[in-house]
Amino acid sequence: MDFLSLGTARFAYEEHGGGPTLVFLHPGVGDHRVWSETTTLLPDFYTFAYDRRGFGFTESEPQQHSSVEDLRSILDARGIGRTVLVGNSQGGRIAIDMTLAYPERVRGLVLIGPAVSGAPWPDDGGAVRELSIQIEEAEGREDLDAVNRLEAHLWLDGPECGEGRVVGPARELFLDMNGRALRFGDIGEAVPAPSAWDRLSELQIPVLVLFGEYDVAALRDIAKVIAERAPLGEYRELSGVAHVPQMEDPKLCAQIISGFTQMLPGA
Repeated sequence: MDFLSLGTARFAYEEHGGGPTLVFLHPGVGDHRVWSETTTLLPDFYTFAYDRRGFGFTESEPQQHSSVEDLRSILDARGIGRTVLVGNSQGGRIAIDMTLAYPERVRGLVLIGPAVSGAPWPDDGGAVRELSIQIEEAEGREDLDAVNRLEAHLWLDGPECGEGRVVGPARELFLDMNGRALRFGDIGEAVPAPSAWDRLSELQIPVLVLFGEYDVAALRDIAKVIAERAPLGEYRELSGVAHVPQMEDPKLCAQIISGFTQMLPGA
């Protein structure tokens, strides 16, 4: 792990290999380590993953900031030109926002259970609603250990699955990453990106949208809309995994990312 200083922030990152460039953007329940096993399975690519403000090992003083501008500045500082962005959840939202703001910098998108700026939040019911209520109650008690455990059930196991479906090192890593994020100090005001929901047709590059079978079902519609509105969009569902499939089946995710990138024009 290395660090890149930009202004008052010191971003933690890891980079490996050589070849076509892949930049990985982590979810809101993880940090750059969520990609560690996947990137080791991509030796023919240059892979770059970093921790955003408020996550992992990045250090920053409280100040107004933009995730898209942070990403652009990091790419500039590392000399990374046009790249493929691989984003999970919040990371997917940032990947879309970056592409709309700087289309010349992105040659393809792999979006895993992505969020979208400005998307209407679908109605959650059943197990999702119950877990969300429990999380809010734990937050009210300032019981961050309980919040972490419940969020692991929601996002790692999948809300309709039993708690503890995913065990071993993957669960330990999830709890460490999310625990760090939950306990992170003030990072200042995040400047929201403009809504991307009505601009998805402007994504004039290949877009692969992946969605886990056990992920929050209400988010499936958002994933499908991205693939439908993006002119070169494709939707694919992954069996037996939830919101962070790269932690459950890094080999499959690496194969999909590699195959997608090799098929891009000019690859």
